[in-house]
Amino acid sequence: MADARFFNDEPFLDHEEGPDLLGHGQYAQHVISLLDRVRDQTETGVLALIGPWGSGKSSVLGKVTRRLRETANDDGWLVAELNPWLYSDLESLTLALFSEIREALPNDGRWSDVREKIGGFGKAISPLGKVTALFGLDSEGLIQEVSNRISGDTSASAAKHKAEEALRKAGRPVLVVMDDLDRLTPEELLVVFKLVRLVGHLPNVYYLISFDERTLLDVLQRSELVGNSEPRARDFLEKIIQVRLDLPAFRERDADTLVDRSLSAVLTSHSLTLTPSEQERLSEAYYRYLQARLRTPRAIKRFFGQVDATLGQLTGNVDIVDFLIVTFLRTSEPRAYQLLWQHRAELTGTGVDLSSRRDERPEQGIERWRTRLQDAGVAEQHLDGVIGLMGMLFAPVRQALGHGTNFQAIALRRGIGSIDYFDRYMVFGVPDDDLPEHTFDTALQQLTDNTPGAEADELLLRLRDDTQRITRRIGYKRAAGTPLPAAALLKAAAPHYGHLTAAPQGALGLFTADRAMDILAKDLLTDLAEPERPAILKTMAETPDGAVLAARTLQRVTSRNDSDSPDHTAATLNWIGEARSLTSHEIARHLAPSARRPVDELTEPEITLLWAWRHTEPEAARAWINQRLDQDWSPLDLLAVLLPPDRAPFPVIDNDTLQSLDALIGLETLHNRLAPLDTPAAHPDNFQDEHRARILQALREHRGDAPSNG
Repeated sequence: MADARFFNDEPFLDHEEGPDLLGHGQYAQHVISLLDRVRDQTETGVLALIGPWGSGKSSVLGKVTRRLRETANDDGWLVAELNPWLYSDLESLTLALFSEIREALPNDGRWSDVREKIGGFGKAISPLGKVTALFGLDSEGLIQEVSNRISGDTSASAAKHKAEEALRKAGRPVLVVMDDLDRLTPEELLVVFKLVRLVGHLPNVYYLISFDERTLLDVLQRSELVGNSEPRARDFLEKIIQVRLDLPAFRERDADTLVDRSLSAVLTSHSLTLTPSEQERLSEAYYRYLQARLRTPRAIKRFFGQVDATLGQLTGNVDIVDFLIVTFLRTSEPRAYQLLWQHRAELTGTGVDLSSRRDERPEQGIERWRTRLQDAGVAEQHLDGVIGLMGMLFAPVRQALGHGTNFQAIALRRGIGSIDYFDRYMVFGVPDDDLPEHTFDTALQQLTDNTPGAEADELLLRLRDDTQRITRRIGYKRAAGTPLPAAALLKAAAPHYGHLTAAPQGALGLFTADRAMDILAKDLLTDLAEPERPAILKTMAETPDGAVLAARTLQRVTSRNDSDSPDHTAATLNWIGEARSLTSHEIARHLAPSARRPVDELTEPEITLLWAWRHTEPEAARAWINQRLDQDWSPLDLLAVLLPPDRAPFPVIDNDTLQSLDALIGLETLHNRLAPLDTPAAHPDNFQDEHRARILQALREHRGDAPSNG
């Protein structure tokens, strides 16, 4: 559909060589036929093309003037177009009229006399200053003009008589076309009508004007001549206009056809096609909410022009139906559109709900949005439609309307209702901190093919710095059934596990980067065939950070399938056992250097590795730790390292921690080793001593022999 022209005032999708989509061509021919009939009956006249704003009046006028010029012969119509907006007084407009008529006349010699007489009449009735301005006279020309006026025949009536005789003798009709008269001020409008009815009442000169009648009547009623009376305004128009041409109604079928063709043109221009589900959603949006607002060719052209202008680099990066709806809101309800950004967190479900809204009934949420939209200037008759469109975009609004909601479905289609894609719709592009879909897909393919590339490097960098969003987007691909390079992603992510820099997210900031990576790693490992998993986990565990991720991932995948489960096959037990052994071996290798250092010199990564070890082979972990305790590590110092003092307001040791200590060291063994220290000093000398005392007290309480308070 290369013929779609959205960015001008000309008709589009309705050219002379194409189908007469709106019937404008047929009606233009009717106007031309009527002009010929009027010419046969009178030597001058005024015809008015009347229709609402945006209904296609300019398109019809364009076809009329174009066809008249294309079919002009020695006896045919000459066309002059006059823009009244450019002139604020009768003198200037009069001179402009005669200038345009002169320009419309042929340039050959037989017309020279007519051209001269027309120009003479215009000059005769215009002040010298207007003549100078419009004809661009220099000082010498100005002196000559003054001389001519002093010495010559300057009678306006004589000049008009000569012009009339010349026009009659020429025998060709001149059509003066004036569009959009309803946009003039009352004073300017009266000037035009004076020109048409009085000064410009010349033989073989006809006028074709166009306007929106309702608007024009309102303008006339603001003038002193007519006053605030619609009947007087109509009477005045009837005196000016001999022939009234009402533009045929723009039917619902016409609007639907134009919308369909406009949409096809945009989709073709951007190499897009709609899926069946997209077609279904768009049909719902159009027939429920948009159809009543897209009722004129101008409204339709303006809407799709904005779509075509702003889709650009968003092609393939957003949901096309959401983009169409958002564009409609932006062009038709701009202040309502601004509310989307203002309430971004609420609409995407990422904000902290106010306590007053936790028990809010659905109708209360809708009423809140009605108030917001009313304050934003949305007309009462449009409120339900705008809210309905928002319900198609945002899960919280849809839920308040009483419909089911699914945030993942919105994210899977890259909808504006997902926090991961919202900004794209508001900045008309993919922000710098986001990855375009093509880059994302190329990176995944490079990882699949094991072919290094800039896109894969960028993806892994974002996985470190924007972990939650990238893991979610990988999850969306997985949920959509897109094959993922699970092994490659696990191997690539593992070394960076301890260096994730993304800030916590979620309503309370509890969704951390490592938590997001843990979830993704579990899903990716699950996607691998069981025999492949041990080798992948071993490769992941080749670095200390990767070993932690491997251990945690293994624990997550196997925790619900304990080795004692009767559902386990021999093959499943084999891969789990092999994976635990391989991962445990790597952890022991990473911890070997720490065996030669005092316990209080353990690094954060080493402490994390110790805790992770309990997920693979707790027996090996217990043996290794107890060997250190048998040599030179203090059990209380080890606990002080494993249980940092910054857990407040949480207990120093809760039930989960107790179970972890049992897996890592053995509670009975631990209590036996701590027995000589079971009575701490009454008044610890420093903070570290106080922390150790709290640990011993907590262990005693869990053991059940804490002293009674009674």
